[in-house]
Amino acid sequence: MAEKTVQEVSRVWREQYEKGMAALERNNLDYAIKILAAVLEKEPAFFDCRQALRAAQFKKAGTGGGGFFKKMLGSASPKLMQAKMAARHRPLDALSLAEQVLSPDPNNLEAHKVLADAALDAGLPLTAVLSLEIVLKQAPKDREVALKLADTLAKIGQGARAEQIVGDLARANPHDQELVQLAKDVSARRTLSEGGYDALEDGKGSYRDILRNEQEAVTLEQEKREHKPEEVATRLLAEYEARVPKEPGNLKLLRSIAELYVEKKDFDKALEYYQRIRTSETADPSLDTAITETQVKRFDQLREQLDPNASDYATRAEQLTAQREEFLLTNAQRRVERYPNDLLLRFELGQLYFQAGRIGEAIQEFQKAQSSPHKRIAALCFLGQCFAQRGMNDLAARTFQNAIKEKTLFDDEKKELVYALGCALEKMGKKEEAMDQFKLIYELDIGYRDVAAKVDAFYSAQR
Repeated sequence: MAEKTVQEVSRVWREQYEKGMAALERNNLDYAIKILAAVLEKEPAFFDCRQALRAAQFKKAGTGGGGFFKKMLGSASPKLMQAKMAARHRPLDALSLAEQVLSPDPNNLEAHKVLADAALDAGLPLTAVLSLEIVLKQAPKDREVALKLADTLAKIGQGARAEQIVGDLARANPHDQELVQLAKDVSARRTLSEGGYDALEDGKGSYRDILRNEQEAVTLEQEKREHKPEEVATRLLAEYEARVPKEPGNLKLLRSIAELYVEKKDFDKALEYYQRIRTSETADPSLDTAITETQVKRFDQLREQLDPNASDYATRAEQLTAQREEFLLTNAQRRVERYPNDLLLRFELGQLYFQAGRIGEAIQEFQKAQSSPHKRIAALCFLGQCFAQRGMNDLAARTFQNAIKEKTLFDDEKKELVYALGCALEKMGKKEEAMDQFKLIYELDIGYRDVAAKVDAFYSAQR
């Protein structure tokens, strides 16, 4: 079994995870823990969910390690004993039982140790590392845990962290020659592994391999640059396209080629490669996003290529803008039909409906999008504006108030919400309450929109 990302779990549990994240963001910790734990019961390899669950548990319990008697009671828990027994032959059952112990007591080190062992047996190294790091933080002198953590980190390619852990342990025990030698071995192994020299040791490599690795490292470094020089992009394209006949099913290669053509502003060629990927691959929201962004850039490029001195410039520019907006809306509708539970797509479609003046349809999308933990506040802000445009100022005010309650930092987003609430109250004839909102902004940012004029006029009228 391998750890899963958000995109790799089934849609139904991804939606539940998003609900749990939304509850965590609203500080509804009991509900968040309940939902996230239920998701892990069905998707034990869902690492992001386990991280979120642990964050919710620690937030509820506090970061303290608990008293001596609490720890003793925790180590004697029947669930913990069951988890230890299950760990021998049924690691997934052990994971579930250990989580039941950690839910009320996330500082239970014994439960974390059992969970880590079960995770390793189940092939979930990141899950094991998560618990081992927690144990090591509270028990930095635990030699067995430190070595197990270092070994796991080394196996998943985190050699630097493994070296640090063993080094810290060796420095804390300078007379332990075994640890001192192990620290040297880990450091040497990391150097050999990262340089490619370990292949020489077992006779499977050559110094040419090392030189080739260095050249590949240069290529990889160039690939990772966000903006590549023209000559680098041209060279990479030549290399990649030469590989395509030999690797026709390599979708990652095809995507790299498409991205390079986007970099070179050859959007038609980029779209050609993206479409090749689409015919070979099923649902992939990130691919749809890449295709959409490329097509939008193509519209923008066509507009930039128009001659501003031509007699029909204004007409053609207006036509391209209309085509661009129509494409965005139609494409967003199609993507929502394809991924009906993707709340970010719902939010984007709502924005496009709002910009097009289709308020009823926008309301429907924003009402769904507000369940997204990442777009909830923005969705509420748009929803309030939709109600305000329809003259439903009481609904608008209540929506803005709900969003403001969830904002702790008085940033630009909160200013926008407070201002919108003030405007809604003003339209309802509640001038005193409206002015209270405008004053909140005035105290922090006198230059925000027309707040200064509104507040100054209010005080002038009083005088």
